Amino acid sequence: MSLISLDQSEYKSLDAKSYDREKRRLRIELLKLQEDVIKNNRKLCIIFEGRDTAGKSTAIRFFSEYLRPQHFNYVQLGIPTKWESSHWFQRWKKTLPKSGKISFLDRSWYTRAITEPIMGYCTENQYRSFMKRVNNWEEEQAQQGVELTKFYFSLSKDQQQIRMKARKNSELKYWKLSKNDEKIITKWNAFTLYKEQMFDRTSSKKNPWISINSNNKMIARLTSLRYLLIKTEYEGKKILKPTKWSKSLNNYSIDLEGTNFENLSYEQFIVLSKYTDS
Repeated sequence: MSLISLDQSEYKSLDAKSYDREKRRLRIELLKLQEDVIKNNRKLCIIFEGRDTAGKSTAIRFFSEYLRPQHFNYVQLGIPTKWESSHWFQRWKKTLPKSGKISFLDRSWYTRAITEPIMGYCTENQYRSFMKRVNNWEEEQAQQGVELTKFYFSLSKDQQQIRMKARKNSELKYWKLSKNDEKIITKWNAFTLYKEQMFDRTSSKKNPWISINSNNKMIARLTSLRYLLIKTEYEGKKILKPTKWSKSLNNYSIDLEGTNFENLSYEQFIVLSKYTDS
């Protein structure tokens, strides 16, 4: 398993001024990345999975607010038809980005790995077939130029209950709490079991899961965007020196004389970068 866990829970708070400053800095870099995607006809696919109220949708809005709208897609599919349920990968194939675009998926084909089997929306055979085929399918998409990033937003049971209660009592957000949501939150242990199975079998070296602690939504957004920018190459890229909340993110990499060094701290990256011409 190649799970990458980015847990910033040691930082209990982030003041508004620091948040806004870092947000602006990261968004400028994200625009550079989008320009490179457009210029070089790249295909970036970024999926956001996690429990209800983990902050997936707001994270996507955070990423995309200042991007060129004609060059990215927000994807949130509804209930699958009978045909789509039995042709699962064909259903999701159409959501993948075209050349020069970024696709943000608010839940993805991985609903078949967790939600569907828990709720009885797919058969045992459909679940097993998905788990057996998904890694090869993702590799096929990579061969066609799709650059995939898989974020999983994780939160504690207590924090989910707090957010669910706030959503239920909100005059503006009450509609976000569906009957299905109320059912699945009672299956916390089953969700955890299927999640761990998903990580174990589908977090490959080429397409690892990036687990983000989202108990603090502000830090979760910054952490996920910072990770994407550090691990993705693009023209005019500025190496982002870590701030206090991101010092434990060991996700820098460098190629030195044909050998790739990964999971480096910023300090390690700086030392090694002195010995490369790139």
